[in-house]
Amino acid sequence: MQFGIFSVSDVTTDPTTGRTPTEHERIKAMVTIALKAEEVGLDVFASGEHHNRPFVASSPTTMLGYVAARTEKLILSTSTTLITTNDPVKIAEDFAMLQHLADGRVDLMMGRGNTGPVYPWFGQDIRQGIPLALENYNLLHRLWREDVIDWEGKFRTPLQGFTSTPRPLDDVPPFVWHGSIRSPEIAEQAAYYGDGFFHNNIFWPPTHTRKLISLYRRRFEHYGHGKADQAIVGLGGQVFMRKNSQDAVKEFRPYFDNAPVYGGGPSLEDFTRETPLTVGSPQEVIDRTLGFRETFGDYQRQLFLMDHAGLPLKTVLEQLDILGEEVVPVLRKEFAAMKPAHVPNAPTHASLLAAKEQTTTKTEETR
Repeated sequence: MQFGIFSVSDVTTDPTTGRTPTEHERIKAMVTIALKAEEVGLDVFASGEHHNRPFVASSPTTMLGYVAARTEKLILSTSTTLITTNDPVKIAEDFAMLQHLADGRVDLMMGRGNTGPVYPWFGQDIRQGIPLALENYNLLHRLWREDVIDWEGKFRTPLQGFTSTPRPLDDVPPFVWHGSIRSPEIAEQAAYYGDGFFHNNIFWPPTHTRKLISLYRRRFEHYGHGKADQAIVGLGGQVFMRKNSQDAVKEFRPYFDNAPVYGGGPSLEDFTRETPLTVGSPQEVIDRTLGFRETFGDYQRQLFLMDHAGLPLKTVLEQLDILGEEVVPVLRKEFAAMKPAHVPNAPTHASLLAAKEQTTTKTEETR
């Protein structure tokens, strides 16, 4: 089981002080948060991709490349890479380069994004979002697995005798998660390729999330990648913790009430009851997270959103200390004890390389 954090990179005014960080401060804070994640023993840091205010993460590979140079163990990922408005050729080359620089500590999450105006900024039509995602990923999948490719589709110019460079490290492409919160077509796509499926699991009730994950699991088995309970599932979530739950609620309430994605909607109490948002003590976070397994089955990756809604850097770092010292060690132990032996761990470069070498050896032995 992998545990980590993801950032959506919002630049939001702190409602308790009225101060808004500069873009420079926010970018540097994200780096500090990533380094802290490794320090406290987390497995993954993931950066979102946005091209509109109030977000600053427009170039995830630049951010992750810088973090790679300053870390040793942390897996670097995205949350998400926009498969609809990015050129698959550029994604293939950027992430292969990052994979080499990070010695394999790279995977990525594909998504369509949720900001309509971004599509025309990059010459695309939001009404073609699903067909773009399907076609672009098919091309990306082939670019990483075929040295020379001839290709023709609907949304970009054809390729003739094209080779994406550099080639993936050890000829093992980065593992791909397909992120979606509402689209069954994306769950189907993840299942078809035998890739991972990641549900952000922040804004939706468990019944909605379970439907998409169950669809992905069934189709994963249908396509012959393994049993349904062996499908590779990741979940998001947001938490805010203090020693006493009352203190956590009191401190987090103004951030919740004024957050761009929360404010003006259901109350904090309603939201924490109906969605996975957990505001309380470390034990409450442990209990709520362990409950995800009962709802969604065994899964491989849990990412938490910690730096959203204008929370100051000092507070975020305190949250990471609590997560790393009091929460994740317990979750690791409990999830490991409950996981059946036939359920795989989250793929890493090392495990994918070992599987490739084993397949190659078996093929040579049968010749």
